[in-house]
Amino acid sequence: MPLPMTSSLRCLAALALTGLLHGAAFAQTLALVSSEKDNAITVIRLADLQLQAPIPTCKRPRHMQLSANRQQLLVACSDSAAADVIDLHSLKSVEHVPLSEDPEIFDLSPDGRTLYVSNEDDAALSIVDLASRRRVASVPVGREPEGVKLSADGKTVYVTSEVANSVHVIDTASRKLVKTIAVGSRPRRMALTPDGKELWVSNELGASISIISTAEQKLIHTLTLDLKGARPSDITPVGLLISSDGQHAYVAMGRANHVAFIDVARRQITERVLVGRRAWGLALSQDESRLYVVNGLSDDLTVVDVKAARALKSVPVGRVPHTVVLY
Repeated sequence: MPLPMTSSLRCLAALALTGLLHGAAFAQTLALVSSEKDNAITVIRLADLQLQAPIPTCKRPRHMQLSANRQQLLVACSDSAAADVIDLHSLKSVEHVPLSEDPEIFDLSPDGRTLYVSNEDDAALSIVDLASRRRVASVPVGREPEGVKLSADGKTVYVTSEVANSVHVIDTASRKLVKTIAVGSRPRRMALTPDGKELWVSNELGASISIISTAEQKLIHTLTLDLKGARPSDITPVGLLISSDGQHAYVAMGRANHVAFIDVARRQITERVLVGRRAWGLALSQDESRLYVVNGLSDDLTVVDVKAARALKSVPVGRVPHTVVLY
């Protein structure tokens, strides 16, 4: 026979339930994947990897990033010359922010007020004030700029140029180009080590990672990627992440259909995990136990067990998936 619940027990039970709900509110529950050909964002429930209703968005959605308050998702739509703003409570588009032609990758200032976006057709970095929804500056860079990465203090923004094989260093206060650093062939994405001392750059046609010292703003090491049985031309790295403790890097190897696990300190590949066709975008779970890999030619998302270094499951997503964000 159950014992009667006293008022104190009822209070403790209510507090415990409140704590559980509070924790659940901040847990990552969804994977959001942009689909370039479907003009939509695929929604996957992480608990069981079930597809939910897709979110219609503007034309050719590519890079995505959470807003500073994590209440909205910003989506760069290359063929709409705009960023779509998705409300993450309703999972619906609520606003379009005008951008220049062919926006591809962007980053947000630490205070969430300024958007730095690469415009491929303009060979420029656009600076957009999110309060006024206006472009306030444009900084010329090399042809076909793509990757954009802000330093943690927001004082420096780095931009890759695919044609110039360079990383451009821009001072955000003066909004001027201060240095250009030669890297490998067709640089795409970037990641900073947690201490901010190194910038890692994926070179799609160089089958390599360029490592830049941010203190000296110069190239200090080139890490060559390899895969048994693959030619260098088959290894086309794009997506790049570094773990929160700075010990591990993860690189999507493109048409090599693998993800490379790299020991950051030793600058050596430790594991190579087979995923889908043309491994592209990457995201790490909050506890960093799972790596989510967008595969651009097999149109799916592969879930990788990081500790075991093996793929667990692949889930079909939209046509030509580009970026995955966990929410």
